[in-house]
Formats: sequence, structure tokens, C-alpha cells
Amino acid sequence: MVRLVNEERAKAGLAPLVVDPELTRLARLKSADMIEKNYFSHYSPTYGSPFDMMKAAGISYRIAGENLAGARSVISAHEGLMASSGHRANILREAFTHIGVGVVRGGPYGYMFTQMFIGR
Repeated sequence: MVRLVNEERAKAGLAPLVVDPELTRLARLKSADMIEKNYFSHYSPTYGSPFDMMKAAGISYRIAGENLAGARSVISAHEGLMASSGHRANILREAFTHIGVGVVRGGPYGYMFTQMFIGR
């Protein structure tokens, strides 16, 4: 998924996003939480907002964002995100420098995908 995101950024003349291990850990936790608690939302009953989650983990940033998708494959999730103007805007936001992706099997879609972005 990171490769697909960075290919889109390259097409737009943007720098690639760097994978951040801590963001990746949080994104996996968020995807698992959505499956375990049966919800699909940027607000988690466990962790609060993505910004609350990042703050609690000690992640500093100037700008942050999150994309969520439920799909049967990485390709279909990516295509769905790119077809949505808001999600596409996050993927192509020049100010973002780092990404973490969490993919967890389960839930009604087959897999739950969380992309967390920050700009430092």
C-alpha cells in the first residue's frame, strides 16, 4: 500500500512518504480496534481521534491526517481511496512527510486499512 501511495505522489511530482514505525503501530491498532469493536470511524471508542492517539503515543507533527478503508484487497482499498476526493487529498498532500499503514484481516469488508499521515 505504501508503494501505491508513493507511486501516486511521484505522478503528482511529490516527494515519497517515509514509513514511520510508530505510526505503523498505531495504524495497526486502529484497524484492529475497528474490527474488534465493530465500527468504522475516525473516532475510536478506545483511542479517541487519530490526533488523540498520536499525542498519547508521543508523536509530534505539524500536520496530521488519517484515511480509512474496508476492502477485500490492497488494490481495491487503494483505488477506493484515490476515487474519494478527501482521501486522495491526504495521499497527495505535499505537507505530509511520513506514513504508517495498518492492514488487519477481518470485519465485514475482508480487511481493514488505516493510513496515518504526518508532516514534521
